[in-house]
Amino acid sequence: MLYDNKIWVGGTDNKCFIEPSKANRHGLIAGATGTGKSVTLKVMAESFSDMGVPVFLADVKGDMSGICARGVNNENMEERIAKFGIENFEYKAYPTTFYDVFGQMGIPMRTTISELGPILLGRMLGLSDVQRAVLSMVFRIADDQGLLLLDLKDLRLLLTYIGDHADEYKLTYGNISTATIGAIQRNLALLVDEGAESFFTEPAFDVNDFFKVDSEGRGMINVLNATELFNKPLLYSTFLLWLMSEIYENMPEVGDLDKPKMVFFFDEAHLLFNDAPAFLLEKIDQIVRLIRSKGIGVYFISQSPSDIPDNILAQLQNRVQHALRAYTPAEQKKIKAAAGSFRANPAFDTEAALSELAVGEALISFLDEKGTPGVVERAFILPPQSFIGSAGFEKIQEITDSNPLYEKYRLSVDPESAYELLMAKYEGKSAAAAKAEEEKQAIEEEKAAAAEEKAAEKERLAEEKAAAAEEKAAEKERLAEEKAAEKERAAEIREQREKDRQEDRERRIEEKERAAELREQREKERQEDRARKEEERIKREEEKARKEAERAEAKAKAEAERAKKNSPLTKITNSAMTAAGRQVGSSLVRGIFGGLLKK
Repeated sequence: MLYDNKIWVGGTDNKCFIEPSKANRHGLIAGATGTGKSVTLKVMAESFSDMGVPVFLADVKGDMSGICARGVNNENMEERIAKFGIENFEYKAYPTTFYDVFGQMGIPMRTTISELGPILLGRMLGLSDVQRAVLSMVFRIADDQGLLLLDLKDLRLLLTYIGDHADEYKLTYGNISTATIGAIQRNLALLVDEGAESFFTEPAFDVNDFFKVDSEGRGMINVLNATELFNKPLLYSTFLLWLMSEIYENMPEVGDLDKPKMVFFFDEAHLLFNDAPAFLLEKIDQIVRLIRSKGIGVYFISQSPSDIPDNILAQLQNRVQHALRAYTPAEQKKIKAAAGSFRANPAFDTEAALSELAVGEALISFLDEKGTPGVVERAFILPPQSFIGSAGFEKIQEITDSNPLYEKYRLSVDPESAYELLMAKYEGKSAAAAKAEEEKQAIEEEKAAAAEEKAAEKERLAEEKAAAAEEKAAEKERLAEEKAAEKERAAEIREQREKDRQEDRERRIEEKERAAELREQREKERQEDRARKEEERIKREEEKARKEAERAEAKAKAEAERAKKNSPLTKITNSAMTAAGRQVGSSLVRGIFGGLLKK
């Protein structure tokens, strides 16, 4: 986002800006997976576009294409926008041109063998000094004889032709070993296996088509779909080498500008440098060192600063470092090294902060107006204004179809070149040999005709005999087939009967199981009924015993009342009778309940 004509990348109280005049001093966006590198890349690319600076970015994961569509508002975005206090935040799409070396998800990008040249091609293929010398000789022969080297079939056929006529070129160009020619052919075959035939052809791409702005003055964002290309390391390295060389060689020296002419972003840079040929690393180092003076900025995006070779890393002066994870001593050393590359801020511990940063938060250090690295700041990255994620095939295709460059590069062409001219030579030499061969063949055919006529009669007799034998064999085969069919039908009948018997057995078993379940259910119901009746009988016995006890107690009370009116002896007698009545009642109750308990 632009703020006072500067690129505001992150931070609220201490805003972190990229000075436009120092943006061509290159940069690095690093951090562990899922920490927010892609969003940082998108925010920076959008800002350069708003400034009128064209951008090129290699989209390795396929998630950068959403930059062509407006962002979508949601709760997280609103919270993030509010955190920065941005008023009138605008979601918007950016002018985008999609490219694809294979022409599937964008405008095809191509070049020719001649434009790549023998030196770059030879070093890229990892050829030895002798092999590179022979390859340069082949290019020189092509120039001297007016043979255009446009695609791989041109170069491969020329190599074959020179190998076949090595003696003709020996005195003029030097010795040419067939073994060397074969070695070069093997290395070219690797490029063919990776689909390079679609890359080396015309029309060749003009890098000046990158440097475009839309009607509003916003720089074009050129997105290379590299999801498939990255799975072909040799072709990808060849492509990058050609692209960076073309940019470097075609751009004039401009010195320090108010803003860069173009900015390149290479996502997943660790994949670029892993197992890269030494020459590619040397070439990238050379271009990164010198391309600044041509107004071009290069930014690498990777998981850790240690993924970038030290000599290249030292030239990346605008840095955004997201969180790093350290689970091993080696990873802890990387964190310490990353922290040591920043100009310390007394407000916090840089090394500790690298492990504490939240998603979308980063340590930021940009060059100031004087070109001095700023003190590292801990800050959150601004939200992007375009869509986060992939735009989808249909959207990409729609934008590509409407781009005028699509018509320019859509169809590959195959003009007359070395392949066609050499094939004509091969065909001319073979024509004379073919005529002599035809005459010889005619004589042999006359001799053969008589022999064929004699053989034909013999063959006819043999065919008649064979026909009779075939007819007899056919009848025998028919009878055998009928017999086999009858056996098969009998087997099918037996199989069906056995199947019916099995189904009958299973049905009877199921019926027995259902009858057993029914008996079990009935027995369960009878037991439950007996238990219910027994419970009711016990309740009736208890009620009877209770009532008898009440009657006995009432009778005892009545007798006690009468005893009070009689003599002491009578009282004593009545008291004894009352006690006896109570004892009888208790015994009666115990007898009843004891009997129930025994039952």
